[in-house]
Amino acid sequence: MPNKTSAEKGKEFVFGVLNNYRVWYSCLRRATSLLLASSAGVLIAGCSTVPGMLTSAEMKSVSASHSAPSVPVTVTEIDASVVNAQNSGAEERDRQAIATLAGVPGAYRIGPADVLQVTVWDHPELAHGSGAPLSTPPRPADPPEGVVVDEDGFIQFPYVGRLKVSGLSTGDIQARLREALTEYFRAPQVTVRVASFRARRVFIDGEVHSPGILQINDVPMTLTDAVGRAGGFTANADVGRLQLIRGGSKYVVDLGALIAYGESPERLVLRDGDTLHVMARDESGAYVLGEVVKPITAIPKQDGSLSLADALSQAGSFNASTSDPRQLYVVRGVKNGRAQVFHLDAHSPVAMIMAARFRLKPDDVVYVAPTDLAVASRVLNLLLPAIDAGLTGAVLTK
Repeated sequence: MPNKTSAEKGKEFVFGVLNNYRVWYSCLRRATSLLLASSAGVLIAGCSTVPGMLTSAEMKSVSASHSAPSVPVTVTEIDASVVNAQNSGAEERDRQAIATLAGVPGAYRIGPADVLQVTVWDHPELAHGSGAPLSTPPRPADPPEGVVVDEDGFIQFPYVGRLKVSGLSTGDIQARLREALTEYFRAPQVTVRVASFRARRVFIDGEVHSPGILQINDVPMTLTDAVGRAGGFTANADVGRLQLIRGGSKYVVDLGALIAYGESPERLVLRDGDTLHVMARDESGAYVLGEVVKPITAIPKQDGSLSLADALSQAGSFNASTSDPRQLYVVRGVKNGRAQVFHLDAHSPVAMIMAARFRLKPDDVVYVAPTDLAVASRVLNLLLPAIDAGLTGAVLTK
């Protein structure tokens, strides 16, 4: 057989690469479509061989041997019914949260470590027993002047002895002291007030200006009162995801949504031992990937809301030269293993109405697929260095 010239060898190499292009293009398209099933990272490994080195049959065999098992994922079209169902479900959850956490404010109940000021009128001899100032100056760590409720909920008072006061209001304590002192004094006039509220408290942290412990006093502490006493929200606060921990259970409160529904946040009365955590907005972001101007982690707005249109806007919208707006996807629930995929054909401006109403959740992944031409262009960009290397090698071996 006559020896082939270098030009003939180079021509055969180029034709071999172009003949295998269809197999490569199909492989990449399959990997892209299965990216939504979180399997693309393994599937692309099936396309990692240098072009032109394998036949079509060998390429199919390699791709099949490296393919990950398919994950059954249902793709839901984003339309008015899906958006309405999602928003109705969110409203129901928000209303259920406020119904669970709402309470009727009541009188303050005395507890251990509270300090009481007890006055028996016309009997100054009882002043020291009721916590009147002493001759020695108080130390910084000393409690305020008054009668301190001990850890068992009792106080010690002259002529009365130990009296159980935990769980009582100041009016109840006043009546019991008056009744006990009647045995020693004629028609005693007794006044009881709280000198220092120390028994009941809540803890607030996160995106507030002054996080820490807040004492509950005789004025019931609502959620907005707690935020106000903590210095208010910071600029990075996510008011759409306030986490309230009570009795080992965690509740998420969307403050902006409650106001939009006409519900008053003043109904949320905090209790002793509650913990309020104000999350940061960058903890509630959604990831925008694919063919957008600037892939980014989109963060909620000041009111805590984040729609699909908001996320695309923060990413600079679609890449005009490479994106396929017909293939806009939202992947949800990847972290908890219950993935959902939503699809929107956004090539029409009317479809963006759905995008503006579709609410994203934290850790959602928004993916914009490329056009077929963009995929083909990228494949050719990968093939051209190999073609140039083959032609160079053929010339050198001449």
